[in-house]
This record gives sequence, C-alpha cells and structure tokens, in this order.
Amino acid sequence: MKRYILHTAVILAALAAASSCVKDTLNEKSVITVSETKKNDFDRWLEANFLLPYNIDFKYRFEMNESDMNYFTIPADYEYSIVMAHLVKYLCVETYDEVAGITFTRNYFPKMFFLTGEWEYRNNGTIILGTAEGGKKIFLAGVNLLPQYMHTAEDLNHYYIKTIHHEFTHILNQTVDFPVDFSMITGTGYVADSWSDAPYNREFLQNGFITDYAQHSDTEDFAEMLSEYITHDQKWWDEQIGKAGDKGHLINAKLDIVRTYMQDAFGIDIDVLRTTVLRRQEDVFNGFVDLHSIEIK
Repeated sequence: MKRYILHTAVILAALAAASSCVKDTLNEKSVITVSETKKNDFDRWLEANFLLPYNIDFKYRFEMNESDMNYFTIPADYEYSIVMAHLVKYLCVETYDEVAGITFTRNYFPKMFFLTGEWEYRNNGTIILGTAEGGKKIFLAGVNLLPQYMHTAEDLNHYYIKTIHHEFTHILNQTVDFPVDFSMITGTGYVADSWSDAPYNREFLQNGFITDYAQHSDTEDFAEMLSEYITHDQKWWDEQIGKAGDKGHLINAKLDIVRTYMQDAFGIDIDVLRTTVLRRQEDVFNGFVDLHSIEIK
C-alpha cells in the first residue's frame, strides 16, 4: 500500500512539473459582470426633476448596500414609488424652493433618497419610518403601504411627509448646531429608548414634549418640534398646548428657539414655511397635483 501511494505521488509531482511549464494566457472577457439597468420613463423623469436641478439621486430600485442589514426589507413598488417621488417633490423639495429659494434647496437638501417597501420593525414594538445619514441621504420605508395612508393628511404626514421634514431638520442641525438653551428646557425629561414605554408614551405632553418620540433626546425633540409645527395648523397646535396643561409653556419656549434658529441660521420664517406646506398639502388632496404622471415637461 505504501508503494502505491508513493508511486501515485511521483506521478502527480511529474504532472505538476509539466503543467508549470505551460504558458497561461488570460481570457480577455472578465468573469466579473456588472449589471446594467436600462432606463425607463420613470428614470428619465427622476433625472429631469431631481438629478439635473438638485443633484439628488432618487433610488427606488432595491440595493443591498443602501439597506440596513439589521432588518428584513423588501423592494418598493414601482407605481407607489412614482407617487412618493411626486409627494417628495411637491410637498418637500419645492416647498423649500418657494420659501428659501432654490439655492438653499440645492445646498442643503440630501443628495439621495432611498425607498424600501416595508417598515423596519424593532424588537421594542416600534417601527422605523425613515432615517437621515450624514446629511447626504434620507431613507424612506413603508412605500408599499402608501395607499393605506393616503386618505387623510394626518396619516400621510405622520407616516411619510413629516418624517422627511424631521430628517431634513437633522441635516440642517448637522450644518448649524442648535443652541444649548433648547436642551436645557426639558433636559431632565429625556428617556432615550424608553419613550415608547408607559407612562412616557401617554404623558409626553404633560411632560413638556410635543410627541412621545421627542422624549428620546434633544436632537429628536428639536426635529419633532419643527416637523410637527409645520405640518399642522394653529388650531391643532393650540389643542396640544392645552392638553399639556402647565407644561405647555415649555413646549412653546422650545418652539421660540426653533423659530429663532431657523430664521438666524437659514433665513426661514417657520410660519411662512407652515403656511406653504399646508397650502401645498391641500393642493394634493384637492387633486390639483398629478401624482402618477412621468411625462417630462
């Protein structure tokens, strides 16, 4: 048996020596292939309405590298992505064009939107509606659920539009930090991830916060203050202050800082911004905006 193994080893060695003398030639065709997606009408519409005027890459096709691997995600539906693109354009991007000028929008609005079809579900029972990354990207989840939340402005704002304004506020704060005075008004009330637990998820107004999530941290509080204010009318705001009781003045004190910050840092009057947001919102629900057309004008 040993002689057979040795004999085999000698033959294999001889073959290896012979093959090493053969000159290898590389195949000109690479084994690595890069998939190329052919542009469709929606791609061309996005290019004309986002990329060329604002240098914004609006991604609706699923890309693993843009996704958060900690959650199960699915691709955004093509037709719902078209609707979402129109909503982002009319209710957000062009709103800031009107209020602050297109130069502001080009300078500060994120350079990428990335859509996925489902919410990101966390273990504590909450869901992630969207995130902002490094001032360059806004991630929007739950696009395939859009038809369920297009019946009222409150639902549309809660699940989608307010999220965009919230995340954009983070981007502005990363450019110009907000005053430390804001953090001190309800500084002892921030509870990090406990905001979704009882009693914080019920008593946030009475604790001086406009939403339960505002209790997470001062940065989330600031973003919630601005995004809630500009997506609701004064009647709604006054009702929240009334429910807050003797802590209502804390919410209004924080609002004053938000108002001054936006005016001094970016020249934006948040009352003008709110009026513009609400008017454009009415345009959408009155059918004045075609949310399905991808015709390039």
